[in-house]
Amino acid sequence: MFEILKTKAPIRFMHYSKPATVLSLVLIALCFFSLFTRGLNWGLDFTGGTVVEVAFEQAVELDGVRDSLAGAGLPGATVQHFGTSRDLLIRLAPQEQVDVQQQGEAVLAAMQQLSPSAEMKRLEFVGPAIGKELAEQGGLAILVALLCILVYVGMRFEWRLASGAVLSLAHDVIITLGVFSWLRIEVDLTIVAALLTVVGYSLNDTIVVFDRVRENFRRVRDTTTAQVFDEAITDTLSRTLITSATTLVVVVALFLKGGALIHGFATALLLGIGFGTYSSIYIASAWAMLLGVQREHMLPVQVEKEGADQEPLP
Repeated sequence: MFEILKTKAPIRFMHYSKPATVLSLVLIALCFFSLFTRGLNWGLDFTGGTVVEVAFEQAVELDGVRDSLAGAGLPGATVQHFGTSRDLLIRLAPQEQVDVQQQGEAVLAAMQQLSPSAEMKRLEFVGPAIGKELAEQGGLAILVALLCILVYVGMRFEWRLASGAVLSLAHDVIITLGVFSWLRIEVDLTIVAALLTVVGYSLNDTIVVFDRVRENFRRVRDTTTAQVFDEAITDTLSRTLITSATTLVVVVALFLKGGALIHGFATALLLGIGFGTYSSIYIASAWAMLLGVQREHMLPVQVEKEGADQEPLP
């Protein structure tokens, strides 16, 4: 296996587990403070609003459309291509004392200034009740994913490792949402998808580390639990760095060149990859050590064979 980092001795990751735990607790507290005081900046997927579909005879640039809408007094609109580069889907937040028809007419007027061939194909209103239901279903999807992961890791490894894995995943999700709350980044359905992606990515790193931990526990006898975790993390460090680096190349490209529509999605993935790698080492492993995982917990159960305690016949 190709390694980009070779060491003569295991890196003492667990030596810094206590400071890392304190840092994580401080970050979690700050995130909860921001979430409870500032809340999340919910997007139109959750708050409801007006949806306008506009068709053009020629391809249009999204930046020009946003500038035209802002100039017409419709800032903050979500604009995306719908099917082809000649069709647009424009979503607007609800405004007081302005009905759906007036918003649609204002959008069409702005688009016809940009291109006289613009034609409105669809105009509809999405109520906040549907947005609330989407928010509840998104949160439920993340919760169910964490519970399923808890069952899976508990069956494959051991309940102490399973609880550490789920705690690290919850850590990544909370910090990502806390950053979004503090920076007032809009949260839409793509962010929910990004959070589920982060959960899967972080779990992958954790499973690889735990698999090596179990192998080392069964292979090595005269060593401490901290040394077993240090050796397992060091052994898998090259794989983690290669995986994170290659993933970051794609995510950074999305962040820089993907446009405003997926900027939040790319931001969530950047945060998730960074904190996911960190939590696999210092949250999942440190929590399993805190719960007292030992070598005997990793050994397979010995099944006593029938008749093994009987004396052999003469």
